[in-house]
Amino acid sequence: MTSRKRPALGVLIYSVVAFGLCAYFTFAAVQGDYGLFRRAEIDAQNRELAEQLATLENKVARMENLTHRLSDSYLDLDLLDQQARDVLGLLRADEIVIR
Repeated sequence: MTSRKRPALGVLIYSVVAFGLCAYFTFAAVQGDYGLFRRAEIDAQNRELAEQLATLENKVARMENLTHRLSDSYLDLDLLDQQARDVLGLLRADEIVIR
């Protein structure tokens, strides 16, 4: 009977392949297209886009309010006066312009 002092070649190959697969899947789980770092980037981008959406929704709501206030069914005379002054450069007869 002979005693083996070194492991069999099959066990060595199996260990190397198993270690390689573990290393590959660990790397893919962290750095890959669907990994942890990509997930953090997507979460940050999601927060940024949500803030932009909220800003745009506020602007749209403000514009809808201004449009409603200048509509035929509801006319805000103060807003109309302000818009005439800003856009058309109109003045009242009793006003003095200082430049």
